[in-house]
Amino acid sequence: MKLRIPRPRLRVSQGESAFAAGNARWTNHDLDPIAKNARRWGVLSIIEQSAYWISDALQAATWQFASGMIAVGLTYREALGIVALSFFIISLVISANGAVGAIYHVPFPVIARASWGFWGSYIAIISRVILAVFWFAIQNVNGGNAVRVMLGAIWPSYLDIPNHIPESQGITTNGMVGLLLFWLLQVPFLCMHPNKLRWLFTVKSILVPISWLAILVWAFVTVKGGGGVFDQQAPTVSGSKYSWLFLANMTSVMGNYCTMSVSQSDVSRYSRVSAKWQILYIPMLPAVFTFFSFIGIAASSAGQIHYNLESIPWDPMVLISYWPNRVCRFFGAASFVLAALGVNISANSLSAANDFNALAPRYINLRRGQLLCAVLSWCLVPWKILASAGNFLNFMSAYAVFLGPIAAIMMFDFWVVNRRRYDSLALYQPNNPTYRYTFSIPGFAKTISGTNWRAVVAFVVGVAPCIPGLIKSVNSHIDVGVGMHPFEFGWLLGFVATSIVYLLLSWLFPAKETQVDRAILPDEIYDAGTVDGLESDDPDRKGVVTDTQEKDMDVEKAV
Repeated sequence: MKLRIPRPRLRVSQGESAFAAGNARWTNHDLDPIAKNARRWGVLSIIEQSAYWISDALQAATWQFASGMIAVGLTYREALGIVALSFFIISLVISANGAVGAIYHVPFPVIARASWGFWGSYIAIISRVILAVFWFAIQNVNGGNAVRVMLGAIWPSYLDIPNHIPESQGITTNGMVGLLLFWLLQVPFLCMHPNKLRWLFTVKSILVPISWLAILVWAFVTVKGGGGVFDQQAPTVSGSKYSWLFLANMTSVMGNYCTMSVSQSDVSRYSRVSAKWQILYIPMLPAVFTFFSFIGIAASSAGQIHYNLESIPWDPMVLISYWPNRVCRFFGAASFVLAALGVNISANSLSAANDFNALAPRYINLRRGQLLCAVLSWCLVPWKILASAGNFLNFMSAYAVFLGPIAAIMMFDFWVVNRRRYDSLALYQPNNPTYRYTFSIPGFAKTISGTNWRAVVAFVVGVAPCIPGLIKSVNSHIDVGVGMHPFEFGWLLGFVATSIVYLLLSWLFPAKETQVDRAILPDEIYDAGTVDGLESDDPDRKGVVTDTQEKDMDVEKAV
């Protein structure tokens, strides 16, 4: 008997549920709503999802949040206050949009169809996927730097390896080896289904805080009072300059996590608990991120004094590299490797995978989407961006102003315009009139656009005021005058302006076909359908008909 080895297929496994019936262009197994038996975030999901967010906070960016604020003249108190306020605001949006995923168990690209229309949702999807791939690439460099320090602790001469890469590239030979090893470390995790990664976030949320708390203890034991940063009593700026700095730094902090304000449903869709638990993030996120930012301030300030450095080592890898004990250097750097690994999957690769999945559901699923994100990250040559292309990095950081309006449209469409009532089946049927978005001009027939023009107009209104400042951030030689100010609080401005315009247009020109009488939840469709909606990473259970569904099928056949 010959052993048959299955050949790889170009097309991914398509769903067989009512959501996917004759609709391969818009869904596959990974885009279908998560069915009851595939929702693995159960009774302990509150702890697990909290662990997910704590793990997301444990990364180099959180450590460095306050550094830029202190460098421009603010005190550590104001820096921590800005972090707390920024995360309080962003947590409101994360909680509100995450609840949609917990109720309907669908990812961001599908939810976007309700407020943008099937074709209009591509505006939101493409905007997010660009940012997700970019930050995945940048996080690779951060993780690679941590691997480099780990290898240097094990093998000191590794750091003295001759460099064969031109200096203009912004990376050394040993740095490239660290980057490659970190990238390879991620690959097995990118092939796993999100349901199987809960343990990673839990382990990270236990081990990394222990390491960071040890660093905090070291800072206050080594240097009494934590260092010179804590001696600053008043900011060095005042008046209008202080106000604009305050707003600009708020935008900077929120910009780092604005992706999650639209992406939370990609994680919350796997939950079995009530959507009300999403409220937990409102007090938790500001507290967690502010505390870990405080650790970064204390440790970096203490390091400057203890090692007699000219400037504060805000980069944690620079600080750790000064530690004389090789074991401490190894485990200190290892905590940042684990931190970068977790956040790159949860906040970047998973988001990008859902977007690629929605763009080409016939050929891309979650696994392929994450691997595609990993491959494309090399095309961005992130080490060169970080080393020599500051203007481009500023542009991509500022690119977050596009996500504020997107988050606003999704949030207010669900909670206000449609009063928490979506038709989950219609979100997968482009020919269904519910989210087809037709419009008419007096004297002409109705036109089917597939795009909600109200969302597009509101999006443009929210983004337009920030464009001059965005141009300035890319090319500092261009003088835009006071046009820089709207950009300095671009996320807030875009969110508020878009919200007002979208609500006003939805009131004046209501899309009545989208306002369904009651919510149509996925469980109703699965219970009345023919095929169970199981996660695609369970090949032995795909297309398995449940007992209840088998009975329904027998009744239908009898009729």
